[in-house]
Amino acid sequence: MNEIIERVKKLIISPKSEWEKISQESLETGKLIQFLIILALIPTVATFIGYALFGYRVPFVGYVGGSVSWALRYALVSFVSNVAGAFLAAFVINMLAPSFSSRQDWNKAFALVIYSYVPFYVAGVLYIIPSLGILASLAGLYGLYLLYLGLPLMMETTEDKHTTYFVVSLVVMIAAGFVLSLILTPLFIGRLY
Repeated sequence: MNEIIERVKKLIISPKSEWEKISQESLETGKLIQFLIILALIPTVATFIGYALFGYRVPFVGYVGGSVSWALRYALVSFVSNVAGAFLAAFVINMLAPSFSSRQDWNKAFALVIYSYVPFYVAGVLYIIPSLGILASLAGLYGLYLLYLGLPLMMETTEDKHTTYFVVSLVVMIAAGFVLSLILTPLFIGRLY
């Protein structure tokens, strides 16, 4: 557990040197999945607590009181989308690699995505108070910075293709995430009211 805390701290405080260290490591899929699950539980548990205790706001309807069944469904969507989204983003980055003269390596792409999500996962504790959830989303912007920093080191992308690879990957991931949410939301949550 200390290893995870140290990695999180270093990614947030000194990301450039941490990416250099990560790019030299032998990355194991099992350890990456363990890291992902542990961190994805932070916003999941916080979401459950927040929605069970405080409730949520539905646009054009108003405030809806806390409900354990709603909180459980929403937390489940949060967890599945965080984990599936990481796999999907890694798949996209890995598949796009040859198009940008970069090295195709699943473990490196997976590590790149998981470690880039760290700020969002850590800030996910703010979901305990649902109205603060927007701040967790803003922390995700720092995650984009981490992705941008890590991309050339992890995928061995040249300087001239770095920004384009980042932007194209981001656009494809947003589209894929949108489709994923269209599938998961009705499946687990159903209608909002």
